Amino acid sequence: MAFLAVSVLDSRAAVQRANPPTLAKLKESFRRPATTPFPADNPFTEEKRALGEKLFNDTRLSANNAISCASCHQPNKGYGDGNPLSSGVPGRSLARHTPHLWNLAFGRAQFWDGRARGLEDQVGFPIQNPDEMAQDPEKMVAQLSADADYKQRFAAAFPQNAAISMESIARALATYERTFVSPLTRFDRWIGGDNKALNASEVRGFRLFNGKAQCANCHSGWNFTDQGFYDIGMPDEDRGRGAVLRLPVADHAFKTPGLRELRHSAPYMHDGSMATLTDVIKHYQTGIVARSTLPPELPRNLKLDARERRDLIAFLDTLSSEQGAKSPALVAETTKDTSPAVQISTVSQDDKTFHPGHIGVKRGERMWIVNNDSRTHNVRVFNPAFEFDSGAQEPGEIVEMTFPAAGSFLVFCGIHPKMELTVDVAD
Repeated sequence: MAFLAVSVLDSRAAVQRANPPTLAKLKESFRRPATTPFPADNPFTEEKRALGEKLFNDTRLSANNAISCASCHQPNKGYGDGNPLSSGVPGRSLARHTPHLWNLAFGRAQFWDGRARGLEDQVGFPIQNPDEMAQDPEKMVAQLSADADYKQRFAAAFPQNAAISMESIARALATYERTFVSPLTRFDRWIGGDNKALNASEVRGFRLFNGKAQCANCHSGWNFTDQGFYDIGMPDEDRGRGAVLRLPVADHAFKTPGLRELRHSAPYMHDGSMATLTDVIKHYQTGIVARSTLPPELPRNLKLDARERRDLIAFLDTLSSEQGAKSPALVAETTKDTSPAVQISTVSQDDKTFHPGHIGVKRGERMWIVNNDSRTHNVRVFNPAFEFDSGAQEPGEIVEMTFPAAGSFLVFCGIHPKMELTVDVAD
């Protein structure tokens, strides 16, 4: 099956090489969105944002009142901290590199291994983790509840329920973190029509990124990530996404990071082991550890000469802003699925997408998801009324599902979480 997946992807790549997209079409696929999405169950308000900012910088969120979220997520370091590995309250080095926080509003699964389904879910992990902030939630809530300023701020941010709780703390922090939208760069000006914003070397690097170097296989879209999880052949024993999904096919897979503000967020990789972009490119050329879990998206036998490497790095540098640059004015958009439901019982997967993306079925009625893709998928549902885990769904395999209750359910791929299917179940 793995050989088949690689062969199919290689065939598609050959077709793309024979019929490469025009430069204009390539540029359009990286255009910055005009709005920042906020979920319908936690829409943006300025009161929540301001509260979240205060919480983000408050050391009372840690057990020893010495560490805040901002201690490890510093704006001038790409909302990271510049260290290969950080340390928390106990002073021990953490197992993974601190990820940057740019453009979190545009993704779902959080952390290198995706163990948090969304930002509201993510907040509790570092606060309670004994190796990070090591805080007792009840103690923290009691401390904040005794603060008159916080009581006033929470009442303004959550007028329907002013009581301070882990849920309201998470909602405020998530709102603030969704405002971390990376600044405009020369690359954005070039995409917008300023043809002189990039020089010849940088444009060649852009073409390499989307062509021979195959970076865009995973680093796609305006934020340069498909939000998927991949084993890129790093030489360590960390199971990553595989441990979260309890799925060996996802072992050593980690979230594809966005590439915005790269210049300010070194070092790189989930273990912080690569100090420069030159090191990163060298890994893809000669450092990949051969494993059965390497995905079809990963370039094989990549050969770039010295000029190509310089051009690629020159292009990547255009994704970082100048010192002191500000993010664009926030235009918050409350997102909800407005596409009509198609009354159909069979859904296909192709090119990391469900087709169609919104269907309607009856309670107890069987439905099927057919993997017509070249990749392994993992069909999942997390819902109090129904939980489902397909395990590894290889190319050509069919997953059968029956929903036991009425309601709206989100189906997604555990390996490529950006793949989402909404299923409306009627009695």
